[in-house]
Amino acid sequence: MDLGLAGKVAVITGGTRGIGLATARLLAAEGADVVLVSRNADEAAQVAEDIASTTGRRALGVAANTTDDAAVTAMAAVVERDLGGAHILVNCAADPAGQKAVPVPSEAEWASLASHMDTKVMGYLRCARALLPAMRRAGWGRIINVSGLGARRTGDVVGTIRNVAVVALAKNLADELSGTGIAVTTVHPGMTRTEKVDAMLEARARAEARSVGDVEAAMAQNVLMGRLPTAEDVAQVIAFLASPLSVTINGVAIDVGGGARGSINY
Repeated sequence: MDLGLAGKVAVITGGTRGIGLATARLLAAEGADVVLVSRNADEAAQVAEDIASTTGRRALGVAANTTDDAAVTAMAAVVERDLGGAHILVNCAADPAGQKAVPVPSEAEWASLASHMDTKVMGYLRCARALLPAMRRAGWGRIINVSGLGARRTGDVVGTIRNVAVVALAKNLADELSGTGIAVTTVHPGMTRTEKVDAMLEARARAEARSVGDVEAAMAQNVLMGRLPTAEDVAQVIAFLASPLSVTINGVAIDVGGGARGSINY
C-alpha cells in the first residue's frame, strides 16, 4: 500500500531509539524526509546519516531538549530553514516511568511527576506549537503522540497521570484544529520490544537460566497476539496515522499493545 508520504517532512522526537527510531526508518522508507530530535547531537547526526544512506531520503539530526522552550523553537527553525517546515510530528520523547505496582508513589516518585509531565506532556505541546505554523500553511498535517497503556490501568500513579494527560492534550488539539486538515491522534504501546526491553529480557533469561523466548512468553501471557509487540510493529500503525489515508481518524487513542486479555475499552 502506498501511504502517500512521498515528499512529506516528518519530525520524530526521541527519534534515535526504540519506537521513535523504528518510526523514523519506516517513514523514510515510505518516502518522507525525516528529522530526528534527540538530546544527544552526535547520536542524532549518526542515525540521520544511516537513514539517509539506506533510504535515499533527506534526514537531519537535531539536538533539542523538549523541556526547553528555546531549544524547541530553535529546532523548528532548523526544520523550516532546511526542509521548508514539517507536515508530520511524532511525539515520542519521554523518560521511562516507574514499573512498581504500588497504590501510592514513593516520595521520590511523586517528586518526579513534575519532570515527567514537563517532558512527556508539556514537551509534546511545545513541539506541536512550534511546528503547527507550517502545517497550517500547508493546510494539512498529522500529529501522533506516543503515550502508553499505563493510561488505562492503575499501579503507577506517575505513569497513569502523564499518559492520561497526553490523551487529553491530543483531544483538545484535535478539536481546536478541526477543519484545518490537521489531525491529532495518540497511540498506547504496552511492553514493547525495544533495545532496552531486549536487554532486560536477556538479563532475566541469564539470571533464571531460561531462554529469551520463554521469558518473553511469560511476560506476554496476557497479550492476545501471543508475543510482545516490536518497535517496528508499533511504527506500522504510526506510519498509517501519519498518512493521508488516515483521514477518518482524529482525536482518538489507539491501543498498539497487541491486545489485552480481559480488557474492554470503548
